[in-house]
Amino acid sequence: MTTTTHPLDTLRGAVRGTVVTRGDPSYDVSRRVYNALHDRRPAVVVHAVDAGDVRAAVLYAREHALPLAVRGGAHSVAGFGTVDDGLVVDLSRMRGVRVDPEARTARAEGGATWGDFNHATHAFGLATTGGVISTTGIGGLTLGGGMGHLARRCGLSCDNLIGADVVTAEGTLVSCDAERNPDLFWALRGGGGNFGVVTSLAYRLHPVDVIFGGITCYPLDGDVARAWQEMNAASPVELNVILVVALGPEEPFLPERWHGRPVCAAFTCFSGPAEEDETVLARLDGLGPVVGRFMDRMPYPVINTLFDEQLPPGLHHYWKGNFSRELSEGAIAAHMEFGATMPSMESDTAIFPIDGACHEVGPEETAFAYRDAVFSHSFGGTWTDPADSEHNIAWTRAYDRALRPHTEAGGYVNFMDTDDQDRVRVNYRQNYDRLREVKRRYDPDNVFRLNQNIVP
Repeated sequence: MTTTTHPLDTLRGAVRGTVVTRGDPSYDVSRRVYNALHDRRPAVVVHAVDAGDVRAAVLYAREHALPLAVRGGAHSVAGFGTVDDGLVVDLSRMRGVRVDPEARTARAEGGATWGDFNHATHAFGLATTGGVISTTGIGGLTLGGGMGHLARRCGLSCDNLIGADVVTAEGTLVSCDAERNPDLFWALRGGGGNFGVVTSLAYRLHPVDVIFGGITCYPLDGDVARAWQEMNAASPVELNVILVVALGPEEPFLPERWHGRPVCAAFTCFSGPAEEDETVLARLDGLGPVVGRFMDRMPYPVINTLFDEQLPPGLHHYWKGNFSRELSEGAIAAHMEFGATMPSMESDTAIFPIDGACHEVGPEETAFAYRDAVFSHSFGGTWTDPADSEHNIAWTRAYDRALRPHTEAGGYVNFMDTDDQDRVRVNYRQNYDRLREVKRRYDPDNVFRLNQNIVP
């Protein structure tokens, strides 16, 4: 008697995790990503538990010519963690973190979030640069570059990456670092998800335990932005202040009359000694009239959670991003104009400082090309009702058109959306041709194309 095995049964037999398809009770949960703007229906979702599962999923997608999406923390604003009628490799069950406190290193699985990572490393008074929302995945953020509260002191997340394990398009597990497969290691540090599924990442850690941080709010005023730029240039690298333009949050530290009104805010993380906290407050007071403030000593992981409740999964997001070497008068005017018409309480603009330690790495030492940039501008609409999508997207695109003449040609790939593929070359600048060569070596058929794609 001849029996025929369905291909999905073969996949299930090769995977220790879970294989979910349409019609399964968990399908709608399994296909969901952080950004609700992307409501896609993959054919298969593989919840991998190890690199072997990842390998099986990649080979299955290739054999059956399925578009392949890779999902870690699921935060990709462009929705690259899901795909219609394709296969999603979901790493969310691979979240282990192993810390070596003596070596000051940590190795984390590819599905870990920054909340997972910070919890593990903080037990030893250690940390590395990683995002501003704790539910963000370490993989996507690091592969794009990785900005956060420790960037001026410790460099980008990718600057602290010291090794990685990658399942390539051929289903091979490749380890890379400065000595082994250095071309791949170079490309991973800023080149995004173009080269394979990163199943584990090893990081250099820094002694960071308790920090002085929080939010200080001011009226929406270009003078605040000018003063912030001057303060940033004159501040020690232990002081990292992200300039935010938003609507005043409905929080106890902000008087009710400022709730919902446009404000500038200084999102502050000071990792220096407590005896300098008053100096930090004096610097913040110098930015403008303070209308509300929450600042306190807190464990470092806490600063990464302050916006988690405001930005839960299930909102709609559409963002843009640009780099600049200065905050020019034209850029300030654009931020003030669009800050005054911010479309929702969840929307915001964040200008990240990326000087200090970020400038100690040469422009060709990693794939992250804009080492002369001082600021990274992130802006866009965030909303709850799908009916508001057209308005928010149009607002963000108009904002981008107004800001673009006052910034560099390229921007941070993790802030880009699906309609920014024409910017990939300028985002990688002088490193683009080398990235294409690495892409041709590790993924000549462009299996990993759901990203800010480097076409081989």
